Amino acid sequence: MAPLVLAHIAIIFYATSRGLSAAEILGRTRGSIVWGAFYSLFVLAAATHGAIGVRIVASEWAGLRGRGLEVLMWSFGLVLAVLGLSAVAAVVLP
Repeated sequence: MAPLVLAHIAIIFYATSRGLSAAEILGRTRGSIVWGAFYSLFVLAAATHGAIGVRIVASEWAGLRGRGLEVLMWSFGLVLAVLGLSAVAAVVLP
């Protein structure tokens, strides 16, 4: 996930240093398979990372164990993935 985060930050710095507007950024990403693939991978990595983090916190703070903990982790990860991928699709798909 670290290379994806670093690339994302570099992209943000590039776009802001060039003074690109949101409309210009969307114009550059719309219809791009490369940007769609990059941000889809980023979303899936972040969703996995978030789900694992929620699992650990729920286990330590709430004392959840077993099936309930697994259902929480998988549900949270799935919600994050669906929300993130729908955002990517809204930005990238023509």
